[in-house]
Amino acid sequence: MIAQLLLTAFLALVLVYAWSAHRTVPIIGLLANGAALAGLYFVWVPEHANALAAFAGIGRGSDLIVYTWVVISLLIMLNLHLKLRLQLDMITRLARAVAIDRAKESRREADPSRKRRPVTLRQKPQAPPIELQAKK
Repeated sequence: MIAQLLLTAFLALVLVYAWSAHRTVPIIGLLANGAALAGLYFVWVPEHANALAAFAGIGRGSDLIVYTWVVISLLIMLNLHLKLRLQLDMITRLARAVAIDRAKESRREADPSRKRRPVTLRQKPQAPPIELQAKK
């Protein structure tokens, strides 16, 4: 009974997290909500976990839950790994662009004969006033 109460408390915290995560990343909130509700169900009705495990060809319901948890954890780690690699690639491209920009800037400063043009924002060319258009 103590284990059921502790697991219920932890799964309730997961439900709170799922509710807060649903606003920013709906799919994560939905999946965490579903996992927490299934966990609560199997905590309070473990016989159904055993029946589901027997149907899947696994000996006990707790083994089924552990195997499922391992698969979910591996998928989460793969997702985090892919995101980390993407961020590292973006940082590399950013560092490369900054290095090239600094090299161009130092080359301009080293060559005083080159006239520096002021940096302007790219704007759409404006049409001449209507009076000038009519005279053409």
